[in-house]
Amino acid sequence: MNVERNSLVERARVHAALGDPARLAIVDALAVGDAAPGELGALLEMPTNLVAHHLKVLHEAGLVVRGRSEGDHRRTYVRLVPETVAMAGGPSLGEVPRVVFVCTHNSARSQLAAAIWSRRSQVPAASAGTRPAQRVHPRAVKVARRRGLDPDRWRTSQVSDVVKPDDLVIAVCDIAYEQLPPDARPRVHWSVPDPAPINTDAAFEAAYDEIASRIDRLAPLLDETAVPVVSGR
Repeated sequence: MNVERNSLVERARVHAALGDPARLAIVDALAVGDAAPGELGALLEMPTNLVAHHLKVLHEAGLVVRGRSEGDHRRTYVRLVPETVAMAGGPSLGEVPRVVFVCTHNSARSQLAAAIWSRRSQVPAASAGTRPAQRVHPRAVKVARRRGLDPDRWRTSQVSDVVKPDDLVIAVCDIAYEQLPPDARPRVHWSVPDPAPINTDAAFEAAYDEIASRIDRLAPLLDETAVPVVSGR
Protein backbone atom coordinates (compact mmCIF):
# COMPACT_ATOMS: atom_id res chain seq x y z
CA MET A 1 0.00 0.00 0.00
CA ASN A 2 2.91 2.37 0.69
CA VAL A 3 4.24 1.70 -2.81
CA GLU A 4 0.85 2.52 -4.30
CA ARG A 5 0.64 5.70 -2.24
CA ASN A 6 4.10 6.81 -3.35
CA SER A 7 3.20 6.12 -6.95
CA LEU A 8 0.06 8.21 -6.68
CA VAL A 9 2.01 11.08 -5.11
CA GLU A 10 4.58 10.99 -7.92
CA ARG A 11 1.90 10.90 -10.59
CA ALA A 12 0.03 13.77 -8.96
CA ARG A 13 3.20 15.86 -8.87
CA VAL A 14 3.80 15.26 -12.59
CA HIS A 15 0.21 16.12 -13.46
CA ALA A 16 0.41 19.28 -11.34
CA ALA A 17 3.57 20.35 -13.17
CA LEU A 18 1.87 19.78 -16.52
CA GLY A 19 -1.30 21.57 -15.43
CA ASP A 20 0.03 24.99 -16.47
CA PRO A 21 -0.37 25.80 -20.21
CA ALA A 22 3.09 27.38 -20.40
CA ARG A 23 4.76 24.31 -18.90
CA LEU A 24 2.81 22.03 -21.20
CA ALA A 25 4.01 24.15 -24.14
CA ILE A 26 7.62 23.70 -22.96
CA VAL A 27 7.14 19.92 -22.75
CA ASP A 28 5.65 19.87 -26.26
CA ALA A 29 8.61 21.89 -27.55
CA LEU A 30 11.06 19.45 -25.95
CA ALA A 31 9.22 16.34 -27.12
CA VAL A 32 11.19 16.18 -30.37
CA GLY A 33 14.55 17.64 -29.30
CA ASP A 34 16.61 19.43 -26.68
CA ALA A 35 16.79 23.22 -26.38
CA ALA A 36 18.58 25.91 -24.44
CA PRO A 37 16.38 27.97 -22.08
CA GLY A 38 16.86 31.03 -24.30
CA GLU A 39 15.71 29.06 -27.34
CA LEU A 40 12.58 27.99 -25.48
CA GLY A 41 11.89 31.60 -24.55
CA ALA A 42 12.24 32.75 -28.15
CA LEU A 43 10.15 29.88 -29.50
CA LEU A 44 7.34 30.37 -27.00
CA GLU A 45 7.65 34.18 -26.77
CA MET A 46 8.16 33.89 -23.03
CA PRO A 47 10.36 36.14 -20.84
CA THR A 48 13.57 34.62 -19.44
CA ASN A 49 12.48 34.77 -15.80
CA LEU A 50 9.23 32.98 -16.59
CA VAL A 51 11.06 30.25 -18.54
CA ALA A 52 13.40 29.77 -15.58
CA HIS A 53 10.45 29.45 -13.18
CA HIS A 54 8.63 26.90 -15.32
CA LEU A 55 11.80 24.88 -15.91
CA LYS A 56 12.39 24.77 -12.16
CA VAL A 57 8.91 23.33 -11.60
CA LEU A 58 9.38 20.78 -14.40
CA HIS A 59 12.80 19.81 -13.03
CA GLU A 60 11.44 19.33 -9.51
CA ALA A 61 8.75 17.06 -10.96
CA GLY A 62 11.42 14.98 -12.69
CA LEU A 63 10.18 15.89 -16.16
CA VAL A 64 13.33 17.62 -17.43
CA VAL A 65 17.07 17.61 -16.80
CA ARG A 66 19.83 19.99 -17.85
CA GLY A 67 23.17 19.19 -19.44
CA ARG A 68 26.13 21.39 -20.39
CA SER A 69 27.06 21.74 -24.07
CA GLU A 70 30.09 19.83 -25.29
CA GLY A 71 30.68 22.72 -27.70
CA ASP A 72 30.07 26.08 -26.03
CA HIS A 73 30.51 25.05 -22.39
CA ARG A 74 28.67 28.15 -21.20
CA ARG A 75 25.44 26.82 -22.68
CA THR A 76 23.06 24.36 -21.08
CA TYR A 77 20.44 22.34 -22.87
CA VAL A 78 17.19 21.08 -21.42
CA ARG A 79 15.86 17.63 -22.24
CA LEU A 80 12.84 15.58 -21.29
CA VAL A 81 13.07 12.56 -19.02
CA PRO A 82 11.22 9.95 -21.12
CA GLU A 83 10.37 7.67 -18.20
CA THR A 84 8.56 10.51 -16.43
CA VAL A 85 6.85 11.96 -19.45
CA ALA A 86 5.93 8.59 -20.99
CA MET A 87 2.21 9.16 -20.58
CA ALA A 88 2.24 12.71 -21.90
CA GLY A 89 1.37 12.96 -25.57
CA GLY A 90 3.71 14.53 -28.12
CA PRO A 91 2.90 16.99 -30.91
CA SER A 92 2.40 15.76 -34.46
CA LEU A 93 5.04 16.97 -36.90
CA GLY A 94 3.08 16.15 -40.02
CA GLU A 95 4.65 14.83 -43.21
CA VAL A 96 8.42 14.89 -43.61
CA PRO A 97 9.95 13.70 -46.92
CA ARG A 98 13.33 12.79 -45.44
CA VAL A 99 15.27 12.92 -42.17
CA VAL A 100 18.98 13.85 -42.18
CA PHE A 101 21.01 13.10 -39.05
CA VAL A 102 24.01 15.36 -38.52
CA CYS A 103 27.00 15.24 -36.18
CA THR A 104 30.40 16.89 -36.40
CA HIS A 105 32.45 14.19 -38.14
CA ASN A 106 29.64 12.00 -39.51
CA SER A 107 31.68 9.08 -38.20
CA ALA A 108 29.52 7.56 -35.45
CA ARG A 109 26.34 9.06 -34.00
CA SER A 110 24.78 10.32 -37.22
CA GLN A 111 25.65 7.11 -39.09
CA LEU A 112 24.12 4.97 -36.36
CA ALA A 113 21.05 7.21 -36.21
CA ALA A 114 20.35 7.00 -39.95
CA ALA A 115 20.74 3.21 -39.90
CA ILE A 116 18.49 2.77 -36.85
CA TRP A 117 15.91 5.12 -38.33
CA SER A 118 15.81 3.15 -41.58
CA ARG A 119 14.83 0.05 -39.60
CA ARG A 120 12.30 2.01 -37.56
CA SER A 121 10.46 4.09 -40.14
CA GLN A 122 9.50 4.20 -43.80
CA VAL A 123 10.52 7.86 -43.97
CA PRO A 124 13.90 7.93 -45.82
CA ALA A 125 17.02 8.87 -43.83
CA ALA A 126 20.55 10.09 -44.56
CA SER A 127 23.49 11.38 -42.54
CA ALA A 128 26.15 14.07 -42.84
CA GLY A 129 28.74 16.02 -40.86
CA THR A 130 29.66 19.67 -40.38
CA ARG A 131 33.35 18.66 -40.50
CA PRO A 132 33.36 15.13 -41.97
CA ALA A 133 36.12 12.73 -40.99
CA GLN A 134 37.98 10.63 -43.51
CA ARG A 135 36.31 7.43 -42.35
CA VAL A 136 33.63 6.04 -40.06
CA HIS A 137 34.86 5.28 -36.55
CA PRO A 138 35.79 1.57 -36.21
CA ARG A 139 33.91 1.22 -32.92
CA ALA A 140 30.74 2.58 -34.54
CA VAL A 141 31.11 -0.08 -37.22
CA LYS A 142 31.63 -2.71 -34.53
CA VAL A 143 28.53 -1.66 -32.59
CA ALA A 144 26.48 -1.50 -35.79
CA ARG A 145 27.36 -5.07 -36.71
CA ARG A 146 26.70 -6.27 -33.17
CA ARG A 147 23.22 -4.71 -33.35
CA GLY A 148 22.44 -6.23 -36.75
CA LEU A 149 23.03 -3.13 -38.88
CA ASP A 150 25.02 -3.19 -42.13
CA PRO A 151 27.76 -0.49 -42.10
CA ASP A 152 29.58 -1.68 -45.25
CA ARG A 153 28.28 1.21 -47.39
CA TRP A 154 28.71 3.94 -44.80
CA ARG A 155 30.66 6.93 -46.12
CA THR A 156 31.17 10.35 -44.53
CA SER A 157 29.58 13.38 -46.22
CA GLN A 158 29.43 17.15 -45.86
CA VAL A 159 26.16 18.73 -44.69
CA SER A 160 25.99 21.11 -47.65
CA ASP A 161 26.22 18.17 -50.06
CA VAL A 162 23.39 16.22 -48.44
CA VAL A 163 20.74 18.47 -46.90
CA LYS A 164 17.84 19.59 -49.09
CA PRO A 165 15.32 22.37 -48.30
CA ASP A 166 12.49 20.04 -47.24
CA ASP A 167 14.60 17.75 -45.04
CA LEU A 168 14.09 17.50 -41.30
CA VAL A 169 17.63 17.99 -39.97
CA ILE A 170 18.35 16.27 -36.64
CA ALA A 171 21.65 17.27 -35.04
CA VAL A 172 22.74 14.46 -32.73
CA CYS A 173 25.52 16.45 -31.08
CA ASP A 174 25.87 19.92 -29.56
CA ILE A 175 28.77 21.09 -31.74
CA ALA A 176 27.04 20.20 -35.01
CA TYR A 177 23.83 21.86 -33.83
CA GLU A 178 25.71 25.07 -33.06
CA GLN A 179 27.47 24.95 -36.45
CA LEU A 180 24.47 24.24 -38.65
CA PRO A 181 23.86 26.90 -41.33
CA PRO A 182 20.87 29.17 -40.62
CA ASP A 183 18.96 27.85 -43.65
CA ALA A 184 19.04 24.25 -42.36
CA ARG A 185 15.37 24.31 -41.30
CA PRO A 186 13.38 22.64 -39.88
CA ARG A 187 15.83 21.27 -37.35
CA VAL A 188 15.80 19.20 -34.17
CA HIS A 189 18.56 18.90 -31.57
CA TRP A 190 19.47 15.73 -29.67
CA SER A 191 22.25 16.27 -27.14
CA VAL A 192 23.86 12.82 -27.41
CA PRO A 193 27.33 12.66 -25.76
CA ASP A 194 30.19 11.99 -28.16
CA PRO A 195 31.52 8.45 -27.52
CA ALA A 196 34.78 9.06 -29.43
CA PRO A 197 36.74 10.85 -26.64
CA ILE A 198 36.04 7.95 -24.26
CA ASN A 199 36.63 5.49 -27.10
CA THR A 200 35.28 2.34 -25.46
CA ASP A 201 32.73 -0.15 -26.71
CA ALA A 202 30.55 0.75 -23.74
CA ALA A 203 30.50 4.43 -24.74
CA PHE A 204 29.45 3.60 -28.29
CA GLU A 205 26.83 1.15 -27.04
CA ALA A 206 25.45 3.89 -24.77
CA ALA A 207 25.26 6.28 -27.73
CA TYR A 208 23.41 3.64 -29.73
CA ASP A 209 20.89 3.08 -26.94
CA GLU A 210 20.32 6.82 -26.46
CA ILE A 211 19.74 7.37 -30.18
CA ALA A 212 17.46 4.33 -30.49
CA SER A 213 15.37 5.56 -27.55
CA ARG A 214 14.94 9.00 -29.09
CA ILE A 215 14.04 7.54 -32.48
CA ASP A 216 11.49 5.34 -30.77
CA ARG A 217 9.83 8.52 -29.46
CA LEU A 218 10.07 10.63 -32.61
CA ALA A 219 9.34 8.20 -35.45
CA PRO A 220 5.65 7.65 -34.55
CA LEU A 221 5.12 11.41 -34.78
CA LEU A 222 6.27 11.35 -38.41
CA ASP A 223 5.23 7.95 -39.68
CA GLU A 224 2.09 5.99 -38.85
CA THR A 225 3.76 2.82 -40.15
CA ALA A 226 6.67 3.04 -37.71
CA VAL A 227 7.62 -0.13 -35.84
CA PRO A 228 9.25 -0.39 -32.41
CA VAL A 229 13.02 -0.37 -32.06
CA VAL A 230 14.37 -3.55 -30.52
CA SER A 231 17.49 -2.62 -28.59
CA GLY A 232 19.38 -5.82 -29.24
CA ARG A 233 18.84 -5.89 -32.99
